[in-house]
Amino acid sequence: MAGQTTGLFSSGVSDADKRANLRAALDSGDLQRWPGAFSPLVAKIVADAGFEGVYVSGAALAADLGLPDIGLTTLTEVAARGGSIARATDLPTLIDADTGFGEPMSAARTITTLEDAGLAGCHLEDQVNPKRCGHLDGKEVVPTEDMLRRIAAAVGARRDPNFIICARTDARGVEGLDAAIDRAKAYIDAGADLIFTEALADEREFEAFRGAVDAPLLANMTEFGKSELLTTDQLRDLGFNVVIYPVTTLRLAMGAVESGLAAIAEDGTQAGQLDVMQHRARLYEFLRYSDYNAFDQNLFTYTRPRSDRRSGKRPHEY
Repeated sequence: MAGQTTGLFSSGVSDADKRANLRAALDSGDLQRWPGAFSPLVAKIVADAGFEGVYVSGAALAADLGLPDIGLTTLTEVAARGGSIARATDLPTLIDADTGFGEPMSAARTITTLEDAGLAGCHLEDQVNPKRCGHLDGKEVVPTEDMLRRIAAAVGARRDPNFIICARTDARGVEGLDAAIDRAKAYIDAGADLIFTEALADEREFEAFRGAVDAPLLANMTEFGKSELLTTDQLRDLGFNVVIYPVTTLRLAMGAVESGLAAIAEDGTQAGQLDVMQHRARLYEFLRYSDYNAFDQNLFTYTRPRSDRRSGKRPHEY
């Protein structure tokens, strides 16, 4: 039975290899597409669909807990959910770590905790704590020097040099585009590997940011926000390295749940909804039901090698 559990209860790719793969992907110049996953099952579907990575949104995680995205989740909750999502696939997973859950020392602890959980990287933002959703009004950002200390603490705490530390700036909506660019440059100098440019307005601003910042850049294509929704072709042409769709899968799922439950309440049965449901057989494919069943059967039929009870010797030892 040796080796039969590989990739069954966890990913078949080591955490170190996932991080190395992510580092190489950022260096490749190819656009990396990372849909958000709010559960391990969603992460499995992301991988099956052929995407290059998985993103764990703080807003989606909070919403799944029935909370608004205003800094109410804890490091323990984020690491636990993020770790279970990261283990679900062979893809690298980047997670939203908000402001690092406190002062710079807390940011340092956040990095080690997320490394231990199996994440390939995280992003820290320059908002004040408690933070707000990046596409809402009324945000505040900390002074640049405070964010530099946050980044320095994170960089100094990581043990795997391939763990990606992404710096997110929310300054565009508070101080303007030029200030956001200046902050991004300073964050790179402080050791950030990737820059998350939050709430840029349109293609012209994405182009300006790319032209001014010489580092890997992440674009946030969230729905109903402040940014124009650009295509992957547009983002490739602009030279962006990563695009995330942070809350898309949650919105798709919740829209379907609302619609389906309304129909059941109206019709008195779910029969009319079967065509839009994921079939049981398809769910079992993602869950690898047959592989678990085979593993269980092997355990059930396992026979211990016979030995001579009186001598303690196995048959081949005579």
